[in-house]
Amino acid sequence: MADDAEEPSKSFIIFGRDIAQIPCFRNSFLYGISGGIGIGLLTFLGTSRPHFSTHVGFGSFFCGTIVYWFGCRYQWSVRRFEQRQLQEAMRQQAMYEGTETERELDLKSA
Repeated sequence: MADDAEEPSKSFIIFGRDIAQIPCFRNSFLYGISGGIGIGLLTFLGTSRPHFSTHVGFGSFFCGTIVYWFGCRYQWSVRRFEQRQLQEAMRQQAMYEGTETERELDLKSA
């Protein structure tokens, strides 16, 4: 029997970064790929022109991936900023707990 050695995780490294650790990367590509395939197929069914349908499919893949990426990263940045603000507020609350400063802050906020 083998020792309890862990299998190395399967990761894909690009430019020195593990892409599995990049927020929004996976979902952006999944939505882009599925949208590109769907729109490409619908274009082919509508026009029966494979060359044109391939171009439309790839264009929609590219645009869909980029649009989803920027939207997702923007939301991620907003949430991260709010989490940091909340974390700092909680740190301040813990530091002022039981002091005169806390009572003054409570009176001002009420």
